[in-house]
Amino acid sequence: MAGPDAPAALTDVIGRRAVVLDGGLSNQLADAGHDLADDLWSARLLADRPDAVVAAHRAYYAAGAEVAITASYQATFEGFARRGIDRAGTAVLLRSSVALAREAARTAPGAGPRWVAASVGPYGAMLADGSEYRGRYGLTVDELERFHRPRVETLAEAAPDALALETVPDTDEARALLRAVRGLGLPVWLSYSVSGDRTRAGQPLADAFALAADADEVIAIGVNCCAPEDADAAVALAARITGKPVVVYPNSGESWDPVRRAWYGPSRFTAARVAGWRAAGARLIGGCCRVGPGAVADVAAALR
Repeated sequence: MAGPDAPAALTDVIGRRAVVLDGGLSNQLADAGHDLADDLWSARLLADRPDAVVAAHRAYYAAGAEVAITASYQATFEGFARRGIDRAGTAVLLRSSVALAREAARTAPGAGPRWVAASVGPYGAMLADGSEYRGRYGLTVDELERFHRPRVETLAEAAPDALALETVPDTDEARALLRAVRGLGLPVWLSYSVSGDRTRAGQPLADAFALAADADEVIAIGVNCCAPEDADAAVALAARITGKPVVVYPNSGESWDPVRRAWYGPSRFTAARVAGWRAAGARLIGGCCRVGPGAVADVAAALR
């Protein structure tokens, strides 16, 4: 139950105004000197350096972010099992991702409401081979639902303010995720990883967004971890197709090499796009990979 100092429900607030999301957690951790060259990526630090996760969240809250997205994107029962961590231990780590973000919200400098969204990454993130940027895993919707359900149920036990179903490359996986969160009693947002006007798996974005139009759990629909220019048209399309608030948090515009596990190319993320996104219907606005606290501070200033 929310205490007397708890912020208003995120669902209610985005009905009135735009809210600032954080930026890329992995780049903030890497900039602090942590080695993420690992199949678990930033999720490894849930077990090895939880203090580092708190510090990364604190940096974004201090920069003006109102929502922290947890370090559970690549945290799965299967992934931790490969490290010898049993299901009970993994459940503890998953729930801790929410608690660490809550700690950061309490202790970061600054004022204002702060929320926590528990990250639910795609099946391909567990594979750690770049397939979350392709989709089409060869699994049925039922099989994908069975993969996701235990994790979303465990994260829900930690009582985040929302579940972030993020970087979804494929409408089959979106269907599976929407089934998996049904009945949990938590608001969710669904955000696709896209290329141009299609999902990463090649489906038309209009069809992908339409899946969430009648899902009561979905409080926002949109895109993340895409090029900033791809976000421009996607925001307007998501609003038109669903009538729901839109979530948008693109990456820096640099390109990811999954073989070398490195970014290359120039950054194209700029807060100058924020006004256009908000005018088109975006109500949850931030950045993804390679978008740091400085850029999030610029987003917060633009929204003010």
